[in-house]
Amino acid sequence: MRFASILTPLCLAAVLLAASAAAQQGAPPQAAPGDSTILDMREALRRGDRARLAALLPLARGHALEPWAAYWELKNRLEDASAQEVGDFLARWAGTYQEDRLRNDWLLLAGKRRDWPAFAAEYPRFRMRDDREVRCYAVAMDAYQGRDIPRAAAEQLRADWFAQRELDDGCLLAAGLLHQAGKLPYQDLWMRARLAMEANRPALARAAVELDAPDAGAEVAQIQNSAIRYLARGPVATRKRLELVTLALVKLAAGDPDQAAAQLEGRWGAQLDAEARDWVWGVIGKQAALKLQDGAAGYFAKVSRDRHLGDDLLAWKARAALRQGQWRAVRGAIEAMSEAARADGAWVYWLARAQLALAQGDTDRAAARQLLEGIAAGPGGFYEKLAAEELGQPIAPPPAPAPLTPPEREAARLHPGLNRALLAIALGLRSEGVREWNYWTNLHAPGGMDDRQLYAAADFACQRQVWDRCINASERTRGFADFAQRFPMPHRDAVVRQAQAIGLDAAYVYGLIRQESRFVMDARSGAGASGLMQVMPATARWTARRIGLEGFTPAQINDRDTNILIGTSYLKLALDEFRGSLPLAAAAYNAGPGRPRSWRNGPVLEGAVWAENVPFGETRDYVKKVLANTTDYAALLTGRPQSLKARLGQIGPAPADEPPLVRDLP
Repeated sequence: MRFASILTPLCLAAVLLAASAAAQQGAPPQAAPGDSTILDMREALRRGDRARLAALLPLARGHALEPWAAYWELKNRLEDASAQEVGDFLARWAGTYQEDRLRNDWLLLAGKRRDWPAFAAEYPRFRMRDDREVRCYAVAMDAYQGRDIPRAAAEQLRADWFAQRELDDGCLLAAGLLHQAGKLPYQDLWMRARLAMEANRPALARAAVELDAPDAGAEVAQIQNSAIRYLARGPVATRKRLELVTLALVKLAAGDPDQAAAQLEGRWGAQLDAEARDWVWGVIGKQAALKLQDGAAGYFAKVSRDRHLGDDLLAWKARAALRQGQWRAVRGAIEAMSEAARADGAWVYWLARAQLALAQGDTDRAAARQLLEGIAAGPGGFYEKLAAEELGQPIAPPPAPAPLTPPEREAARLHPGLNRALLAIALGLRSEGVREWNYWTNLHAPGGMDDRQLYAAADFACQRQVWDRCINASERTRGFADFAQRFPMPHRDAVVRQAQAIGLDAAYVYGLIRQESRFVMDARSGAGASGLMQVMPATARWTARRIGLEGFTPAQINDRDTNILIGTSYLKLALDEFRGSLPLAAAAYNAGPGRPRSWRNGPVLEGAVWAENVPFGETRDYVKKVLANTTDYAALLTGRPQSLKARLGQIGPAPADEPPLVRDLP
């Protein structure tokens, strides 16, 4: 591996140490020669200022972040760059993240241009292999050149195309070529359209349909405009028309599941085949489940064969059945999932619970116990902890791994890529630093770093107090877990003191901060939330008034102690409003209090069932992770075994005589 024109690892480490020492004291790092040039170039890239980038590049020579400077300058003019310039860059920065990043960009451009010789020259050297569109272009290249497309490659293309959230050239091109070659049946094209229509992505739906029926694009637009008017048209006579009717029913169900059900039970149910009819019932059931309607399980019960549904619809069938305590339907939905989906800890756990509920003897209970044991072994997340509790195992930190040896620590400390990543973060280039860090820990070599290398990398980041990268690397270890490293407690005096002052569990506060910001002091979300506890400006102003914090200004949100004060105060108000329910308060912190007030209505549920049925995927994941984090932090803080189930409790409607404590809680 070559690192031409880069500071030596020892010099780069020294630069990082100086920057980190200042950052740890709460002061900005002392500017090193060339730092301002790097920052100016990043700003010029943001503006697309090609001339400024070219003028500044010579001034970045010899800087530790010169590979980034060179990448930005060439990336900004890549469409006009010559193959020789690209080749020279790849040779000069061979072995770096920036080399493979530019290769990724070049492959996308070559695919867009249909320059298959250029694509073929670089694709075998592409180390990251994490770009779906690049993988799609690779399949398209083989199809263009008349090569036989293996079944595994066709299946990967289907998965990549289905996973794309936006219309792109590469996967659409490859899908069309494979369809023409008989490797991608028309059913897959219409299935892609169904998924896109349900997700309200009409351009993607239209493009997929036009691969099979080029003249049907206008009808897809009509469906998008008014599905109910389209369904009122004349009789169905062709396969294409039936597929379009299915799309219209899917579109209608996404907005009004009850109206779609009436259409399916009336005119259209008898005209669709069993697969299309089951799929539409599945979409209707999912949409009803997202609205937490009691009838969702009934809609799913109209599906004749679960195998006609995809994993996402089956997941919602299982959730709806969990809300109604229909364990047989839970088991059936999970057993119909793909092998990959069934391996997810959530569905392993709920399948085991269903088998326990339906067990008719010791053999059935032993099979369920075996499922639980499979995910309970070792440290884990939400469902792994619940599985351990089902087995009667206490939740406690695992034994610490063998300490790092001096050579292991030294290898991480002198690693050029890790040093460059942390230096970029220290200079405020967090996005670049995070991407470079993730590349070296996970993508540079197949399978990423081994456990001991990850452990040393995490320790290196912890020592520099770059907590998000510390956690990121520590979470990747598979054979062991160092909980003190994986669940750090920076600012402990401030957090514990404030939590105790207002009657909050410090473990809950830490569990939430770990999920909100990973302890990044200057974290800022796309929505404008700031600081350790990711407080929104409007929420901060309301909370400051509520607690009598005089003279508060929005700029204070980024002050550590003020952020902790306001964040914990709001969390305590939310917890009081929901009468001590940790899951409901966490949901309120993430999605606002109005939604969990609505989501709690319906049957009284065990906390895990309620959490699994939270309609927003982000909030569902958030609640699980905050509660799992809280349990682990409590084990570390108290030194005693903990219960996740106890923290989840039971959740149901608020009593009729229970007035809101904080009516205007934002």
